[in-house]
Amino acid sequence: MSEGPQGGRENWVRVSNVGMGMLRVVLLFGSVAIALALILTPLLERQTRDSALFSPTVDRMTTGTVDNRGGAYTVRRSVLQHSPQAVCIIRADGTRRGAC
Repeated sequence: MSEGPQGGRENWVRVSNVGMGMLRVVLLFGSVAIALALILTPLLERQTRDSALFSPTVDRMTTGTVDNRGGAYTVRRSVLQHSPQAVCIIRADGTRRGAC
């Protein structure tokens, strides 16, 4: 029941051709997936960052610390305060002055 040398070799060639075809398809789709990931990731990141910056639920608070001879203090401004120009000054000892 053995096949001749030609029959076995012919089947092997067909199987290897199918295997090479599958390998090419996998490499093609893998390359496309990597290219899309490299292109879409920065675009989606930028869109997410822009929507977070201009969302009304984000408090864009600014904080800065100043050190002078009278002692260190922190200046805070926030969009959640009553006036956009309102400033809260916090001294090193924890006392607050302004729109805190």
